[in-house]
Amino acid sequence: MLHTFIALVDDKPGVLTRVASLFRRLNLNIVSLTVGESERSDASRMTIVCDAPEHAAHRIKASLYKLETTIHVDEVNRSEAVVRELCLIKVAAGPNQPHGVHSRSQIFELANVFRARVVDLAPESIMLEMTGSASKIEGLLQVLRESSYEVLEVSRTGRMAMRRGHHSGRVFKALGVNTAEPLAPHDFPEVDHDVDPDALPTGEALPNEFDEA
Repeated sequence: MLHTFIALVDDKPGVLTRVASLFRRLNLNIVSLTVGESERSDASRMTIVCDAPEHAAHRIKASLYKLETTIHVDEVNRSEAVVRELCLIKVAAGPNQPHGVHSRSQIFELANVFRARVVDLAPESIMLEMTGSASKIEGLLQVLRESSYEVLEVSRTGRMAMRRGHHSGRVFKALGVNTAEPLAPHDFPEVDHDVDPDALPTGEALPNEFDEA
């Protein structure tokens, strides 16, 4: 089962390595990982998608909180959040291609159907940009390949997610932050990174790896 975690972490060198090492110790495969700036100047936002048993989510969150660089962790699913992915696709589209001189116009038509944009034109190729769900991106790639187009390169960001509605306020409230005044980095309380794994609902210590249920 795929789990999506949104983690707010300190913007410091080595944080990404520590998060990746954590998932390696848990023997979990990271399907995608995106990192970028957040609403806080001193924090980065990670969207982590991993393949793990259904019951493992709360234990993964507890493991992330054990890292001293973690500020907040949230798990979301598709019904609770807006999920998007960015993809760049370079397609061969020269006179020597199977569709000949008509290849470019046919690619333009496919791009319109899937609401992709043409962002680069070269003598022998076309680059498309597409934002949407993973299934939508995979649909465009499948149509291109089944239509005998040669896909030269594919670059995908991986899943990015944000909870619907006024979730930020709920997060701040859970963290004990007063949102009546403008927020500054020092307004965020420190996370207790010495959380006892045995206090989790399952009553079990954090494992070094997860077995399939």
